Amino acid sequence: MQFRNFKMVDYVVYGRGSFNQLDEILAPQRKGQLPMIFLLDHFFEGKELANRIPLRGIDKIIFVDVTHEPKTKQVDALAQQLKDEFGKVSGIIGIGGGSAMDLAKAVALMMNNPGSSADYQGWDLVKQAGVYKVGIPTLSGTGAEVSRTTVLTGPTRKLGMNSDFTPFNQIVLDPELCKDAPVNQRFYTGMDCYIHCIESLEGTFLNEFSKSYGEKALELCRKVFLGNTPWTDDKDDKLMMASYAGGMSIAYSQVGVAHAVSYGLSFLLGTKHGVGNCIVMNHIEEYYPEGVKEFKQMVKENNIDIPQGICSNLTDEQFDAMINVSLGMKPLWENALGKNWENIMTREKLRTLYEKL
Repeated sequence: MQFRNFKMVDYVVYGRGSFNQLDEILAPQRKGQLPMIFLLDHFFEGKELANRIPLRGIDKIIFVDVTHEPKTKQVDALAQQLKDEFGKVSGIIGIGGGSAMDLAKAVALMMNNPGSSADYQGWDLVKQAGVYKVGIPTLSGTGAEVSRTTVLTGPTRKLGMNSDFTPFNQIVLDPELCKDAPVNQRFYTGMDCYIHCIESLEGTFLNEFSKSYGEKALELCRKVFLGNTPWTDDKDDKLMMASYAGGMSIAYSQVGVAHAVSYGLSFLLGTKHGVGNCIVMNHIEEYYPEGVKEFKQMVKENNIDIPQGICSNLTDEQFDAMINVSLGMKPLWENALGKNWENIMTREKLRTLYEKL
């Protein structure tokens, strides 16, 4: 039996106002005059958070457009821009939702690895540590702050740079940063965490490590999204910890059907990850009967409209492209359906599922 030797985030600070310690946290990591580069979600352009970033010397803020999930060409262009402008940097700090944090992880890796980020889409292909990197979530749920992957859409597939070099060196978990998040976005991103937990806790890869984190994250998600109570600061605190614990749960197991199917949607249609998971979750009672029932209750109580009919006008070629991407997510299917998953989830069955969305 080969046990996974799991690489975690090196340092974690949690608490309201902990963002104010960022200058102090970064100081020992600065290399001479080389800048720290802050990749800030473009949502914050012109907002107060941009003015709170502790710039020193030639540090730079780059507002990153995360309207669409990160693409390999966006990562490559950012890394090249920094190499052209500065040669080297002290570190990369990603501030925003999962996409901004994934971009930061990928750019940090590409500062020290040759070629294109598309060359590293897969498991354990990255050979060199990246530059120092920090993740600061302003939305809770993706688990990107703790995961060993950075999910990228490349020329032929949507697949992460999964490696021991990918996790952040430092994360700053400050629930105050979530206060301006739009209601819908909070829900969709929070559901990413809830769905992680359902898939992890009902998967064939489950073990006590995953289970302990997954059960806690699930309990917190229920406190946040069930009960018809108004949104409070306390809910942001809980959801930020749910995201962390949910990310830890899948780190030692895997996600499942909802994620495997939603990867196809985002590859072809550009569907945002959290939204895509919700669209799929609405239709997979066959695999997670209790989870889907509870999910629908959360949707109802929080007055969220899940998009319908997004695959209604697709061609055979488009369905095939989605199916290829989805079936490429082998560990996810194996976790969900077991070793003989290929006999269960045929192309025809997957096509039928996509047609329902």
